[in-house]
Amino acid sequence: MGNLNVAVLGPAGYAKDLGKKGTTSDITFYNLKKGEDTVTFIEPTRYPERLAPLFYAVSLADVALVVVGEITPTLGEWVLMLDEARVERGYVILQNYLTQQEVAPLFRGTVLEHYEFVDADPIALRDLMLGAAHARPSSQPGADASGTIPIDHHFNVRGIGTVILGVVARGGIHKHDTLKVYPGEKAISVRSIQKHDDDFDWAAEGDRVGIALKNIDSDELDRGFVLSSDPNIRTGAHIEARATLVRYWPAPLAVGTVLHLGHWMQFIPARVEAVRDDGDWRQPTLTLALEKDLVYLPGDTAVLHYLEGGKLRIAGHIELV
Repeated sequence: MGNLNVAVLGPAGYAKDLGKKGTTSDITFYNLKKGEDTVTFIEPTRYPERLAPLFYAVSLADVALVVVGEITPTLGEWVLMLDEARVERGYVILQNYLTQQEVAPLFRGTVLEHYEFVDADPIALRDLMLGAAHARPSSQPGADASGTIPIDHHFNVRGIGTVILGVVARGGIHKHDTLKVYPGEKAISVRSIQKHDDDFDWAAEGDRVGIALKNIDSDELDRGFVLSSDPNIRTGAHIEARATLVRYWPAPLAVGTVLHLGHWMQFIPARVEAVRDDGDWRQPTLTLALEKDLVYLPGDTAVLHYLEGGKLRIAGHIELV
C-alpha cells in the first residue's frame, strides 16, 4: 500500500469533497482510501488566525494542493511557507478566472514554480492523488530498522490505553518495538499499529499511523513529542545553525531577536544569542536559546518565524547539524 500526505491550502473546508473528515483540532485531516492506497489531506483549520497550524499542515505534507482564488498577502504567506519547508511537489488550482501568467511572478524562484496546474474536478483530483500514493508504496522495514514518529495528537481510549497519531518521519517501526519518548527518553512499547483504521504489524516512512502504547499515559505526552528508536536523535535547548533568510527580510538579525522554530510538530520560541554572518547577513550562523528542548535528526531543516505587529511571519529556515 502507498500513502500520500497532502497539505490543502485554500478556502476553509475545501478538502471535504476529497476525503472523509477525521481528526480535527487546529488542523483537520480528511482521509481517502481505495484498495490498499491511502491519501491524507491536511487543512490548517485555525489559520490565518494563527500561523502555527499552517506550519503544521505543511510540515506533515509530501505534496501540496494550493487553491488560488485571488492574489492576496495570504497567498504570499503560503508560498513562503511551502518554499521554506521545501515541499517540492504540488498542484495548483486557479479560481475566479485567474491565469497562470498572473500568479507566475509570485511563484518564480520558489518550489511552486514547478507545481502542476490542475482542474478543480473532485473526482479527477481524488484519482490523481490516489495514483500518486500508489506510485510510492510502503516497504516493510527490516527487523533492525529504527523509526521516528512526531506526535500530532494523543488521547486515552477505553480498553486500549494511550494512543498517538502521527506520520512516520524517518525509517520504520514494528509492533512490540521499544521506543523512547523525546524529550525525556522514557522507554515505551508499541502495543498495536493502525493505518487508516486497518491493523498492521509495521509502518514505514510516510505512513500516517495510530499507535497504541504501553507504559505511558496520555497526560505525559504533548504535541511535538517524538517517538524514536533512532540512535542519531538529538535534543537540546541551545542550537547553533546556519540560517537562510527569506528574500524579503529587510536587515541583519540582531542579538536578542525572538524567533519561533518550527520542526516536525514542534513550534518553539527561541532568542538569538549570537550572530555571525561572514559577510553575508542573509545567511548568518545563529546561536539560539530555545524555551524548551528541540528534538531533531542531523540534516533536518527547521522553519524560522518572527513576531511583527503582534502576528507571526516567516523569516527563513535553518539547517540542523
